[in-house]
This record gives sequence, C-alpha cells and structure tokens, in this order.
Amino acid sequence: MQFRRDPEPAPDAPLRPGRRRDPAVDEAVRSAVLELLAERGWDGLSMDAVAARAKVGKASMYRRWSSRVQMVAETIAEADRGQVTVPATGTLRGDLLEVVGAMATSLNGRVGAAARAVVGVLPHEPDLAAAFREGSVEIWRDAFVQVFSAAVTRGDLDPARLGTVAGEAGPAVVMQRWLVLGRPLDDELVRDVVDGVMLPLLAPR
Repeated sequence: MQFRRDPEPAPDAPLRPGRRRDPAVDEAVRSAVLELLAERGWDGLSMDAVAARAKVGKASMYRRWSSRVQMVAETIAEADRGQVTVPATGTLRGDLLEVVGAMATSLNGRVGAAARAVVGVLPHEPDLAAAFREGSVEIWRDAFVQVFSAAVTRGDLDPARLGTVAGEAGPAVVMQRWLVLGRPLDDELVRDVVDGVMLPLLAPR
C-alpha cells in the first residue's frame, strides 16, 4: 500500500548499502510516538516532536519511515505484536482466556492510550485507517484465527461456526468497554467475555 507523506521533505539520503539500522533509534522513536500520542493525540504528533522527544535526527527517522502515518501504524503494530503469543493450552477456553487477556493487557497499557488517540481520527484519516487495519487489527485477528483453527483441528469447535459474528462478539465487548464506556478491563471481564459471550456463541447448534 502507499502511505501519504507528510509535507516536510525527507532531509537525507537512504542508508548506504551494508549500513545497518540502529535498533536503539527504532526503540527511542517508537517510545516517543507512544508517549506523544497519549499526551497530545494525533494532531499534536509531528515528525519534529517525535525527533525532539526521542533525541534523534529527522534524517534517521525518514530513512525508516516515509511519513507520520507509516511511523505511527508500524509503532502500534509492533507494540501489539509484542503482546501476542498464540497460546497452546490444549483447550479452546484456555486459549481464548490467554488471547483476550493479552488484548486487555495491551489496551490497559501505554499501547492502548496511544491507540485511543489514533482510533478517534480514523474516519478522517483514510491512509491511517488502512494502515491500522492492516497492522494492529490484523495482528489480533490472526491470533484469534489461529486459536479457532487449532480448536477445529482438535474437534473442539464446529467449523460451521467460523466466519460468523460469534468469533467477533467477545473482542467487540472488550473494545466497547475500553473505548466507549471507559470501564476497567480486568480478569473478571476477560472470564465473562470468554465464558458468557464467546463460548456460548461458538458452541455447535
């Protein structure tokens, strides 16, 4: 996909062949992005502000990310990816508790605070919306798909239930609590979502 470039020009040439990216710069920039999104929101985040907070040159940033959209989308996706380890508890319930719990943990932390600032502007930022769906949203979707696929293989889940809203209902409750209601995402909610929403809806009919 194509990302929209910010108005300011890239101030430096690409990395020379053989020159490696410094992971410390990547980490500093991503930490700055998460902090600034939580503090200032999307409109308050710029390449200049990130460079100042991360204490890195804009040239280094533009060698990594062509735009603010790409930088933010990749930062949130990488943070979410670090939260997701597809479980192998041996049961559908156990796996769902792990994944829904990981989602709650992510949304409760600094990644969630940054994502909240992004979600609010998605209707007005189509490039960011597309990048967010292809990054962060797809990471969580894939985690649930792998859990459901393993359950089908074990015979714990009727494949006819896949592709229905049954699998989406649980995460939707979590997102509503987090984004709309502002209510806590705790262990009790995770259990209620799995036991009271997802498993009954996913049961064969």
